Amino acid sequence: MIPNELIERIRETADIVGIIGEYVELKRQGADFRGPCPFHQGTKRNFSVSPKKSMYYCFVCHESGDVFKFLTKRLGVDWPTSVKMVAEKSGIEVVESHSRHPEEKDTREPMWEVNGAAAEYFTRILWEDDLGRAARAYLEQRGISRELADRVGLGFAPREIGLMRAHLNTLGFVDERLTEAGLLVVPDGGGELRPRFRDRLIFPIYDVSSRVVGFGGRLLGPGEPKYLNSAESPVFSKGRLLYALNWAKQAARRDERMLVVEGYFDAVRLIGAGIECVVAPMGTALTEDQAKLIRRYTERVYLLYDSDKAGLKATFRSGDELLRQGASVQVVTLPAGEDPDSYARAHGAAGIESLISGSIDLFERKIQLLERGGWFGDLRKKRQALDRLLPTLRATSDPLTRDMYLGHAAAAAGVSRDLLEREMLAPTPKRGARTSGRAPVAAQAREEAVPEIREPADRVRAHERRRTLTARGDVAERELIRVLLHRPAYLEQVAEREGRETFRVKELRQIFDALVEHSVEQGTESLASRLPASAVELLQELLEDTGGLDRADAVLMGSMASLHERSLTDRMTEIDRELPIADERQKDGLIEEKRRLTEELRRLGGRYWKNFRPST
Repeated sequence: MIPNELIERIRETADIVGIIGEYVELKRQGADFRGPCPFHQGTKRNFSVSPKKSMYYCFVCHESGDVFKFLTKRLGVDWPTSVKMVAEKSGIEVVESHSRHPEEKDTREPMWEVNGAAAEYFTRILWEDDLGRAARAYLEQRGISRELADRVGLGFAPREIGLMRAHLNTLGFVDERLTEAGLLVVPDGGGELRPRFRDRLIFPIYDVSSRVVGFGGRLLGPGEPKYLNSAESPVFSKGRLLYALNWAKQAARRDERMLVVEGYFDAVRLIGAGIECVVAPMGTALTEDQAKLIRRYTERVYLLYDSDKAGLKATFRSGDELLRQGASVQVVTLPAGEDPDSYARAHGAAGIESLISGSIDLFERKIQLLERGGWFGDLRKKRQALDRLLPTLRATSDPLTRDMYLGHAAAAAGVSRDLLEREMLAPTPKRGARTSGRAPVAAQAREEAVPEIREPADRVRAHERRRTLTARGDVAERELIRVLLHRPAYLEQVAEREGRETFRVKELRQIFDALVEHSVEQGTESLASRLPASAVELLQELLEDTGGLDRADAVLMGSMASLHERSLTDRMTEIDRELPIADERQKDGLIEEKRRLTEELRRLGGRYWKNFRPST
């Protein structure tokens, strides 16, 4: 037998219009699709298919049903076969259960039950209890009506530790189930179970079948984290769910579009304004699974993220993921300082629709921002600009769209289309791989695809040298900071020669900043108080490592020499990557600069350090 939950998933995922449209000529009429009835051989368009209801109906013979029934009636197959046919068309694998007890419940049923009961509790506290007074005032201040709040199921989790637990216990939900669902947690130091959500406005999170699978909680006042989601559980996985998809799925099919916003309130506000085809990830950028979810329901996607730096970063990361799934992605630009919540509150659905009508293609938006920033006017910045465009080119799965993007990027940057296409097709490094130089990660693995003024064997030796210098550089950063911690007399002269940008390891950079501002001579406890926990842990490790300090001069000089070598080879790497996009005059200058750098590396030796002495 096919499990019930799998059948529901197939039904929700299926494109009923597309499947029935293989057998009936359908044309859109309003929110539905009409065609001649295949069951009484009608000639007029009395047969209706509703993507919103996932049902069909004939106004003449009154035949009706879902997509499974249509196939059983139209093709004469049995019901399990029709389910498998729809699953195959929807890209879902059917694994049949051989249980002798078909009446057995889904193992996730207890989680759905306890989450549903908790959602009802939170709603009651919000509207019927004095404990929810502050939350009610907060919603009023934000312009969220009772009708809208009830529509999306808003609630409130009180600060008191034992109330929710006691209430759910009286309903028969034991602590073990509450803990498994993530409603109760064990404090870090041990002790009595306590609620995960306290003093927070609660947003229930539903799956596509409208079952409560988790919660998002927002603090009403100051504190961190401002938003807290349910922990991972058998029914809740943050990267595989989208807030409001249970309401948006049918609207997206009807409207042939999906809007993606950043936050819960953004989605709620748009729903309240009458725009139902809106979802929000429970983070910032979309994951692969979330992009696939969206793609099930529509091809056209509009990104309505904030226009600040973080919002733009999330926009392009989300857009690239959607392009991988074959979506058409548009970016909606909000006025500075606005988000979808504030803008829809002030201007309503008409204002949002006006912004959507002025949206531009994701890749066009990237090029627009780069042009405005002058990135294509300078050789070095042009190389970096192309590195920002290449990930989107690689992510675009539709061949025609990718071809148009290639032509647009080549024209905007003033480079050869063939060269840009070779760069796009070159292999990219594995995620997490370290790179040398200041160049973006994606570009570093392409050194051998970029022409260099070297013989091939020379190029291989240079590549190995750079990789060695990268590893040496990490060690050199650590050793330099270690010596400064134990021999602070060197700090003044080191600070004159090295800036914070020298240190690529974040924690070492943080320690260096603290040393410059507040010397270790004033006490390690005072120094540690200025550092985050991860840097304090490294600081303690470096303070405990006293090996080789009898030759601190040599360790310090060797470390700084390695870092200087690394900076020189970084620039040589950049030159190699700039040469293919340079004109003849620029190439002459780059080759001369590279010759000087090579000579400097050759004569670096001990002379670089001859005037270096610790401060007294």
